[in-house]
Amino acid sequence: MTTTTVNISFQGSLLAEIDRVANTESRSRSELLREAARSYIARKRRWDDIFGYGKTISARGKLTEADVATEIQSYRRGKATR
Repeated sequence: MTTTTVNISFQGSLLAEIDRVANTESRSRSELLREAARSYIARKRRWDDIFGYGKTISARGKLTEADVATEIQSYRRGKATR
């Protein structure tokens, strides 16, 4: 696997926090930032999949945003009474 070096600007306080966490976990700043990028990309893909699924279900059932809001409220009310 080849690597490419990039330059990124951070506010001093954020960079200090990145370094503190990296040091606490005994790893390099680069390693921490690579993991953060991978985690962000994976989370974004999951949310994109969730919203895509929701759009598919919505189109199939002709649901509106109001229908979804009503279902969420109903679910929350039922959960609160358990």
